[in-house]
Amino acid sequence: MSQRGWIPLQDVSAAALASGVALGLLWFWGEMAKRGVLEQKMNRKLVHITLGLAFMLFWPLFSSSSLAPFLAALAPGVNMVRMVLLGLGVWKNDAIVKSMSREGDHRELLKGPLYYACTITLATSIFWRTSPIGISAICNLCAGDGIADIVGRRYGKLKLPYNPSKSFAGSVAMAVAGFLASIGYMHYFASFGFIEEGWGLSFRFFIVSTAAALVESLPISTELDDNLTVPLASLIVGATLF
Repeated sequence: MSQRGWIPLQDVSAAALASGVALGLLWFWGEMAKRGVLEQKMNRKLVHITLGLAFMLFWPLFSSSSLAPFLAALAPGVNMVRMVLLGLGVWKNDAIVKSMSREGDHRELLKGPLYYACTITLATSIFWRTSPIGISAICNLCAGDGIADIVGRRYGKLKLPYNPSKSFAGSVAMAVAGFLASIGYMHYFASFGFIEEGWGLSFRFFIVSTAAALVESLPISTELDDNLTVPLASLIVGATLF
């Protein structure tokens, strides 16, 4: 916010653009699900992977205003409200429900998809672009958890001894994908001067991604929903390292 107390037009424009792209992605994947272009589980995971990662690309467009992170959080915040309305059945949209749920039940949106939207909203408004904590939480949730399911279902024949519903391939893929996405955004935000990249920071990202993958592999993640446990693990471990 400027000295006169006005919200910069730059932030309003950036928020509108980010929100428009987020809604556009939801519409796109909803149409893909509606038309049956992809298998439903794959479609759902592509929503999971792309939405949060694409949203972060717009963070550098915002100013250094103290209100900027909250304006940026409007995009996932609106999506959070949408998940509540759709999950409660107040708003009907079969395409979105199909693209974001496992069984096509609108009540599913009150769990994983709602946790997903809440995580990105909180990470944006609290940690923003200068904190590695927010970057790791979103990257492990989107890239890590999304890739884990895709790889695990296709190549996960060797199951974990402590959780038969998870595989070695899926857990390794999650740690690698979350780490690589974190490194990618570290370099991206460093190019704008928001954070300082380096080997030390890269190693800490690796530790957080490994911890998130370990937590996701535990039976408790299946019971509580990994859209909740993965970002929580990333935030807690990240807070101790960064």
